[in-house]
Amino acid sequence: MFRLTQYMHQLLHPTPPRQRTGAVKPVVIWNLTRSCNLKCRHCYTVSADRPFPGELTHDQAMGVLRDLSDFRIPALILSGGEPMSRFDFWELAAEARRLDFRHLSLSTNGTRIDAQNIDRLSDLGFDYVGISLDGIGAVNDWFRGVEGAFDQALAGVRACKARGVKVGLRFTITRDNAHHLPEMLDLCRDEGVDKFYLSHLVYAGRGDKHRAEDTGHDHTRNALDLLMERSWAAVQAGEAFEVVTGNNDADAVYFLNWAKDRFPAEKIAHLRAHLKAWGGNSSGLGVGNIDPQGKVHPDTYWSDYTLGSVKERPFSEIWTGDDPILATLRTRPRPLKGRCGACLHKDVCGGNTRIRALQLTGDPWAEDPACYLDAAEIGVDDADLARLSVTPFRGKSHDPAHRFH
Repeated sequence: MFRLTQYMHQLLHPTPPRQRTGAVKPVVIWNLTRSCNLKCRHCYTVSADRPFPGELTHDQAMGVLRDLSDFRIPALILSGGEPMSRFDFWELAAEARRLDFRHLSLSTNGTRIDAQNIDRLSDLGFDYVGISLDGIGAVNDWFRGVEGAFDQALAGVRACKARGVKVGLRFTITRDNAHHLPEMLDLCRDEGVDKFYLSHLVYAGRGDKHRAEDTGHDHTRNALDLLMERSWAAVQAGEAFEVVTGNNDADAVYFLNWAKDRFPAEKIAHLRAHLKAWGGNSSGLGVGNIDPQGKVHPDTYWSDYTLGSVKERPFSEIWTGDDPILATLRTRPRPLKGRCGACLHKDVCGGNTRIRALQLTGDPWAEDPACYLDAAEIGVDDADLARLSVTPFRGKSHDPAHRFH
């Protein structure tokens, strides 16, 4: 996750860059269930409104919570499917709060938050509730596959705000809803939403099936221009509104170039030091995933690669094991190829989102096809780019030795 607003503040009120000490513990995104009342076109878990076999039992899930607490992870995000669809959601959430995770968040479609349960949700004291909307009105409903989903999710937003629950909107941008980005930001302003999360499309689950709907690079750049314009205005006005982006760490480099056009060299050097300390993509290092069946993955989108199962070993043991993919993901710099390997900003973006490279080429270390920066912006010339071009992968292999090399 790239915290755009946070780094904009560094241009006005600089603080020392973070210094990491000791082993990095991951933010854990736990998909509690695949069950969901919506049918989103870009769903990376391919959820549906039905029960799925093999999901963790109540006792297994409670054991996972205790292990994560003992492991001292920095944050736990309860996600889905629709996490509130799980049969024991309220018990798990209450136990997570009792265990006093440093940060406890809920990632939901918002349609199940209503007058009957908002007090219960508020009492749990989630640090943040993220609600997904992918456009205004009928556009959102088309993306999410259920008529009326927009109105129900917006009612969930308003219920959270009325109870003082910090709430954010998450928006996955594609070619079919990019035109709604200004209205989404206006909605945040009008509803007093605390945070806006722009997610770039990741080629996983139904998102892989609909990868042709990904935005063109020019649309992505236009979206970032608008985000930076709105974010900078909010920062200058002293507003608490926060903007973050996810799943395209090239956003950090694009922002660095934006800052170079507006601030002196010493501020840029300070900003770059902060971005380098952040390090960009953190799959397998600063973020990890547990899926509904208890399988552990480097992040929420690497569902084809399993590190182990919490049904067999605790997450803490799996995460600190000697898996070769984890070891390579944690290498800095990563063994990147193509334009990502040649880029002068690898230390800022970390090589971007590896699963897109994997899905398109069969090689997780190839260049990320969603990087929208031109040759000059990554510090190479056009001749170098021609020499570094890669051949797209034409099919999927189920042989892990072939797909992860």
